Amino acid sequence: MRPISRVMIAIAALALLVLLFVPIWRIDLTAPQYPEGLYMQIWADHFSGDVEKINGLNHYIGMAHIKDDMFAEFTYLPKVIMALSALGLFAALWRRRIFLVGGLVALSLFSLWALWRMWDWGYKYGHELDPRAAIKVEDMAYQPPLIGHKQLLNFDAWSTPDTGGWVLFAVIALLAGVYFLEVRDLRAKLKAKRALASAKP
Repeated sequence: MRPISRVMIAIAALALLVLLFVPIWRIDLTAPQYPEGLYMQIWADHFSGDVEKINGLNHYIGMAHIKDDMFAEFTYLPKVIMALSALGLFAALWRRRIFLVGGLVALSLFSLWALWRMWDWGYKYGHELDPRAAIKVEDMAYQPPLIGHKQLLNFDAWSTPDTGGWVLFAVIALLAGVYFLEVRDLRAKLKAKRALASAKP
């Protein structure tokens, strides 16, 4: 790989470590009785924000109590992030394109898995309601949106990447850019070799 590609991979690998120190995802709730809004942030190893206020509201409609130990992933997600960062640094030092491809595939699969896990948790959280709840609405589910907006009774719910989520998407975009540049260079070198070979008597 070119030196600039290795530098870009190293920057991307180190940027992944930012996910250990900033929130990755965010859910915002607004309603007439909460004009200032409520929010919950999802970090690599815990929840933060107005979690207890949201739990107090959700109790009336039978939703589960949100707490950190709901996610087994919180125990090993930081280790996965550090492993992905180490893989990126290894790719930068080793200089082989195969490690760039492996890192990009691993990071993409990790991102897809994380989104699927959030959707799966949101589905169970919004559908598996306590039958003894004080407020029941026939055929109503309260699954929060994975990305974007959703109306939940009189609440507007927004789900968006937080700082860590944008960093993760930027890292994937950076690695994808390096990959395409390296593929272009490799094709150019192969083309030049073929042209040189065909020119020989």
